[in-house]
Amino acid sequence: MATLLSKEHTHASWRDYLELTKPRVVVLMLITSLVGMFLATRAGVPWQVLIFGNLGIGLCAGAAAAVNHVVDRRIDSIMARTHKRPLAEGRVSPTAALSFALVLAVSGLVLLLSFTNELAAWLTLASLLGYAVIYTGFLKRATPQNIVIGGLAGAAPPLLGWVAVTGQITAEPLLLVLIIFAWTPPHFWALAIHRKAEYAKADIPMLPVTHGEHYTKVHILLYTAMMIAVSLLPFVIHMSGLLYLLCAIGLGARFMHWAWVLYRDSKPHAAINTFKYSIWYLFLLFIALLVDHYLLLNL
Repeated sequence: MATLLSKEHTHASWRDYLELTKPRVVVLMLITSLVGMFLATRAGVPWQVLIFGNLGIGLCAGAAAAVNHVVDRRIDSIMARTHKRPLAEGRVSPTAALSFALVLAVSGLVLLLSFTNELAAWLTLASLLGYAVIYTGFLKRATPQNIVIGGLAGAAPPLLGWVAVTGQITAEPLLLVLIIFAWTPPHFWALAIHRKAEYAKADIPMLPVTHGEHYTKVHILLYTAMMIAVSLLPFVIHMSGLLYLLCAIGLGARFMHWAWVLYRDSKPHAAINTFKYSIWYLFLLFIALLVDHYLLLNL
């Protein structure tokens, strides 16, 4: 009772609201959005689109994350990784979090409509709803393939950045989406193996819980192989050059190394180390795309 009373009287700080937006995740998304913008043009990206376009995308991503906090507050209170989150500890109420999410979403869409184009704004809204409603509200609790199906919403930022500049959907940004879509399962399933007991306790049907660790590790290997193959396609369609190809091969080989280590269980903490490397993989792969793009322009 004392704990509950203390939670009810805890005042939220600006840090609590910042945490609701999952800033580390949003930063990684914005990096891919930025790369999408720069890859979309041979000229420079207009500063209004660069600044306000990414701000709008970031605000909408933060809104989706805040809704995720509200929907998952019971789960978050059970899991060690998330039990100190603002809603799980009662520092922010669900009503306040949803109001905050609404302000972020509306602000983001207004910026996108004002400084980019309607297609970018509506695609961003679709991505927000896909993550906050379809994945968080339904898929996460409905199927062990939740992260595969729901991963499409999280893969959208490079497409959003590209469309913010061009106003068009073409094959190139869809390929960038496909890379992140293929990356998401091995990235998240590695974490799910590491946190298997917590997901089981929270009654979330993650693949290691429903089908076991061995089955999940096999699928991590398969998806990693698919991801590496997809990551080579920008070179195949002449979207990128030799520098990117070499980086994609090197980064992919390292990812496969960790996936194999995880499969063989040959090193301690292989699951969490695979998860950590997967974040660096995506960051460095998209930086390689960007550097290669400007290298090609200068040749």
